[in-house]
Amino acid sequence: MIGGLGAVHLKPSVGGAGETGLAGSGASAAGDGATTFAEALGQAASKTVGTLQNAESVAIRALSGDADTRQVVDAVMSAQQALQTAVSIRDKIVSAYLEISRMGI
Repeated sequence: MIGGLGAVHLKPSVGGAGETGLAGSGASAAGDGATTFAEALGQAASKTVGTLQNAESVAIRALSGDADTRQVVDAVMSAQQALQTAVSIRDKIVSAYLEISRMGI
């Protein structure tokens, strides 16, 4: 039987310190430091939403005169990159799902 989305485990990078990309640094229920694919996607989505919210707050601060143009441009460019990455990941997941659904059993 094929396991659910949470059946795939991603291991943190060697050393376990610092940023580990999509895998993050959270521990799974197994307690071995692995992160499931579903958890990794959830962490990536949360990080993307945080980046978008930060860009929005910097833009609002700029309208009130508390942030300069450079800060706004940096925040908006970061949000744009995060959104493009999220859309690319979504497209790859949908493409993989459609390919699997076309397979004969």
